[in-house]
Parts: sequence; C-alpha cells; structure tokens
Amino acid sequence: MVISRPSIGRMLRYESFITVGIVMAITTLIKLLGFIDFSSDWFWFIAGLGLILEGFISLAKQKQFDKKFKVIEIGSDEYKRLYGISTNARKRK
Repeated sequence: MVISRPSIGRMLRYESFITVGIVMAITTLIKLLGFIDFSSDWFWFIAGLGLILEGFISLAKQKQFDKKFKVIEIGSDEYKRLYGISTNARKRK
C-alpha cells in the first residue's frame, strides 16, 4: 500500500487536534480527582493551542474547497453568461 505525502500531512493535522483534546480531558480529570493541583492557566493554554490547530485545519480545508469549486452568485454577470440570460431580454419584459 502506497501512502502519499499529502494524506500523511492531513492525518497529522487531525491527529494533533485529537491529541490536544485528549490531553485536555486527561489533565482536567487528574485535577478534578485531586492527584495533581496545577493552575487553570495551563488548561486555557492547551485550549488555545487546540483552537489554533482547529483554525489551521479549517483554513486548509477552505483553501482546498476554493481551489476545487467556484461559487457563482445568482444574478452575477458570470451566472447570466453561464445560463445564457441576456440583460436585454429582461428589459423587454
């Protein structure tokens, strides 16, 4: 089985996001059970890292979508050209 590099990169992004979530859950549980007492600032630091990772993943997915598809708004010149709607035909009615 051959694995291409882009798929490995995509998987690492998701795995890192899942890892941050697991670390947050485990450290919160350890603190709640009273095994270790640490500042809640660490929790928010890890949460911030998770949000940053989520932002990067979303941005990459949006760029991938934008490269693959083109959004055409109804009524735009490109929409009219695509569907053969002339501006003169609308004015006559």
